[in-house]
Amino acid sequence: MAKVLVSDTIDQAGIEILSQVAQVDIKTGLPAEELVKIIPEYDALMLRSGTRVTQEIIEAGTQLKIIGRAGVGVDNIDVKAATRQGIVVVNSPEGNTIAAAEHALAMMLSLSRHVPEANQSVKANKWERKRFMGAEVYKKTLGVVGLGKIGSHVANVGKAMGMKLLAFDPFISKERADQLGCTLVDLDLLFSESDYITLHVPKTKETAHLINTEALAKMKPTTRIINCARGGIIDEEALAEAIASGTIAGAALDVFEEEPLGESKLRDFDNVILTPHLGASTAEAQVNVAVDVAEQIRDVLLGLPARSAVNIPGLTPDVMEKLRPYLQLAETLGNLVGQLAGGRIQQLTVKLQGELATNRSQPLVIASIKGLLSQALRERVNYVNAEIEAQERGIRVIETRDASQRDYSGSIYLAAQGSMGEHSVTGVLLGDGEIRITDVDGFPINVPPSNYMLFTVHRDMPGIIGKIGSLLGSFNVNIASMQVGRKIVRGDAVMAVSLDDPLPEGLISEITKVDGIRDAYTVKL
Repeated sequence: MAKVLVSDTIDQAGIEILSQVAQVDIKTGLPAEELVKIIPEYDALMLRSGTRVTQEIIEAGTQLKIIGRAGVGVDNIDVKAATRQGIVVVNSPEGNTIAAAEHALAMMLSLSRHVPEANQSVKANKWERKRFMGAEVYKKTLGVVGLGKIGSHVANVGKAMGMKLLAFDPFISKERADQLGCTLVDLDLLFSESDYITLHVPKTKETAHLINTEALAKMKPTTRIINCARGGIIDEEALAEAIASGTIAGAALDVFEEEPLGESKLRDFDNVILTPHLGASTAEAQVNVAVDVAEQIRDVLLGLPARSAVNIPGLTPDVMEKLRPYLQLAETLGNLVGQLAGGRIQQLTVKLQGELATNRSQPLVIASIKGLLSQALRERVNYVNAEIEAQERGIRVIETRDASQRDYSGSIYLAAQGSMGEHSVTGVLLGDGEIRITDVDGFPINVPPSNYMLFTVHRDMPGIIGKIGSLLGSFNVNIASMQVGRKIVRGDAVMAVSLDDPLPEGLISEITKVDGIRDAYTVKL
């Protein structure tokens, strides 16, 4: 009989599911050295946030088939080490969706009707009806930033309450927004027109301090902001100043830049509601994540695929070993072409060429989609849900094969249609497993991907390379490598520049002013 170790407190409903197919041992609070000693006995490990699953623990788990995290994040699991060992890692990405959405709605209504202050007032034996004059949400404009599963549920409920819906999400198609009753707009319009703004995006470089002094200045004095997504999306000092000056009407925050919340001016305002990261804290959500992950562990132990794997589900270690380099190639190319084409992708074409045309295609197609969506969804997109996420965003995926393409033993060609037009990339693996980008928009190049890259489309003319190099140098951006691809002399060309540093804000616009430059794109891989 299989054995499952439960190393953190899990709802009993999950334990009962596991007990149907395995011996379940509950041992919480184990130190790392003890876990390393006993993990070789187990086929599965189930945990929450209290256990840190390191490479040492994973390598010691010679019988492990699956690691299940009863929650969304897997930051406490070395997923790469698990993948190398052929161990499936699963989570519960939707187990707390309703809980988080409902908390955002509760915060919005509480903010509108002064529920926390009125409650305290009555408990203090006061009766201050005039003091707590509220505002109705009916016919008000709700601006939803991020139309993922949580944002979509908030939008649906807002629509049912008679609210007008505006939304910003560069990764959602107009058709999907229309289904939700949302009008897609840019951020500036959402900020200036919304009576309520609710945030449902991950914290990334692009979303950090999305709500700042400049954004707040665009809002109406009646605007109220709700953040139950991630701390750091709001500049809390700027928000406090806006509240103090009456720039906006109030805010409700469940997440903060630093948690627990330390010294903060936000504590001083009656029209600011603060809760201690309660978005997923419902009895139902805790049951949901326990059941969800327990069912996946049960299925894997029975030889069935997991539905929410965050690495590579359903592949045996030998197949995984063969495909892993190409999966990384496909994911890298998807990430690249997605950034070149723009956030709102309508179509992705995946062409497997040469020897790859005769291999299993689905994992490579899924890896391409995962890379394409990674800028929008970060860790929320995985090899199981990538296709579903693409479908929900209205992205058409086309798969083709060309065994006759023999420039390399095997290559992957991706083409994407997005908000910045149609772009294509081709990549290969060299003999040592190194990824090379061999074509961008039909122009031949040969460069390895790097963290920061600059691509330009320009006329093939003397002086272009020098001007770009000088301009980057003037902004203290160091060039790691540079290559130009062209089809004909003095025609159009593509330049691929690998950089040691990210491009400072405003540099792209300066590059496009250079004589001969037709367009420029910055990419982070």
